Amino acid sequence: MSPDTIVVLIVAAAFFAGFVDAIAGGGGLITIPALLLGGFDPLSALGTNKLQSLFGSGSATIAYARRGLVDVKTLLPAAALSFAGACAGALAAMLLPPDLLGGILPFLLIAIAVYFAVKPNLSDVDRERRISPVFFACFFVPLIGAYDGLFGPGTGSFFMIAFVALAGYGVLKATAHTKLLNFASNLGGFAIFAFSGSIHWKLGLAMGIAQFCGARLGAASAVRFGAKLIRPLLVAVCTILALKLILG
Repeated sequence: MSPDTIVVLIVAAAFFAGFVDAIAGGGGLITIPALLLGGFDPLSALGTNKLQSLFGSGSATIAYARRGLVDVKTLLPAAALSFAGACAGALAAMLLPPDLLGGILPFLLIAIAVYFAVKPNLSDVDRERRISPVFFACFFVPLIGAYDGLFGPGTGSFFMIAFVALAGYGVLKATAHTKLLNFASNLGGFAIFAFSGSIHWKLGLAMGIAQFCGARLGAASAVRFGAKLIRPLLVAVCTILALKLILG
C-alpha cells in the first residue's frame, strides 16, 4: 500500500477507536496495532497514540459533562492524581520490563469481562459505595493512572470496574467519570512522551481529529442506550484485548 493509503487507514482506525473507547474503553487495542502495522516503531506508536488519545478522551469528557453526567470541577483533584500517577508510570516504563505487566494483564481483563457479564444487577442506577471517596481518589485513581503511563491497554476498563464495584456508580455515570480521569492520565503519559521526542505530530493530530469525532458519536450512543450498550461492549472489548495479549 502507498503511504497515503496507510495514513487514511490509520486515521479511520482512530475514528472507530474513539467510538469504542468513549463507551467501553480499549481504544488503544485498535490504534496501537494500526500504528505498528503502519511501520512505526513501538516507542513512536505509544507516543503518537497518547497524543491522539487526548482528543478522544477529551471529546467524550465534554460530551458527558454537557449532559450533566460528570461534574468536572468536583473531579479535578482526582484528575490531578490520575495525571501524576501517569507521569510516574511513564517514567517507570523506562526502568521496568513491560513483560512483567504483560503477563498479568490478560487475566485481569478476563476477570473484568466475567464481572460485567455475570453481575445480574448492573444498571445505570447508583448503589452503595464500598470505600470512602477520599481513599478511592488517593489510592485507586493514581494507581490506575500509573498503569496507564507504564503500559496503557485497558485503562478505561480498570477505571470502570473501580467506579462500579468500589464507588457504587451506575454504569453510565461510571463511564462518564472514567473519561475525565482517563483524559488526565493520557495527558500525563503524553507529557513524558513529548519530552522524550517520541511523537509523530502530524499523524497524531490527524488521528486526534478522527478520535474526537468518533468519541462524540460513541458518547451520544452511550447516553442514549446506557447500560444496555455499555455492558456488552465492555465485555467484548475486555475479552478481545485479553485474547490478543495472550496470543500475541
